[in-house]
Amino acid sequence: MTAVAAVPVNTVAQPPDPPAKTAGCAAGVTASVASHRCEIVEHRWVNARYRYLRLKAEAPLARITGCGQFYQLRCPVSAEQQPFLLRPMSVYGTGPQEGTVEFLYNVTGVGTRALAALEAGDTMDIVGPLGNTFGFDPAYQRILVVARGVGLATMAPLVRAAGAAGVGVTALMSARGPADLMREEFLRGVEADVHCVYDSDESSVVEHVEILLRELIETQAPQAVYTCGSHRLLMLLQRVLADYPAIRGEVAMEQRMACGMGVCLSCVRLFECGNGDKQFLRVCREGPVFPIHAVVGEVEFG
Repeated sequence: MTAVAAVPVNTVAQPPDPPAKTAGCAAGVTASVASHRCEIVEHRWVNARYRYLRLKAEAPLARITGCGQFYQLRCPVSAEQQPFLLRPMSVYGTGPQEGTVEFLYNVTGVGTRALAALEAGDTMDIVGPLGNTFGFDPAYQRILVVARGVGLATMAPLVRAAGAAGVGVTALMSARGPADLMREEFLRGVEADVHCVYDSDESSVVEHVEILLRELIETQAPQAVYTCGSHRLLMLLQRVLADYPAIRGEVAMEQRMACGMGVCLSCVRLFECGNGDKQFLRVCREGPVFPIHAVVGEVEFG
């Protein structure tokens, strides 16, 4: 794909003006991007594939980080693992201490294997916060979150913000099988109406999920729908939400990144900008959160 200069995100056709966001999912995060030296407070396996990482910094990371944002993590270099680039990672949670930030990640390659070797008490550098945030209104009555795999880590702060605001949560969770679902890690104590589908019993096939999605939308009337983690689910939601234009739909895009700050253009993707016009935008800079209806073409998800 030929690199094309990115354009501001406000050229993408949006639903009605986004509502204000709660303090727990803050809008207009204005903190400057910075490098933070962090101490690893906790680092453990959640299951056979995913690890939980909690860091502590001197900066008030909990205050300056919004729902949907990410950090670039500097993975350690060893004789066995020699990652070169920083690794972008969505924020799984913040607080309650101001300097605390949490991540939940899938151990898949050189960078995450190197990261997995770190232990409590070690230090590491992270850069951020980066990217924009989900649109969320505490006046909503209900939201619907559709998650698969590690995509749940990106939306976990949104679920907590909804729970704190007394907004109803409906969760449609998809996984290879029950062992990969991580239901409790996603909800973190928030009460929700949960629907689980799996590859192992074929309940996650598109035809079944579409019936379930339409039933949930019709019976529960969510004001907003959010997703992350599956291109197949994203495309399904794009088709379904076309029949419900009043519902706000947002996706946190997963994309390979190098710099994470919009300079290298490695994460540029094509988006619909209204009136049939399409533009290339940087997922790291104009995103990672975009209107579901604006996504064009194939998307590389983890």
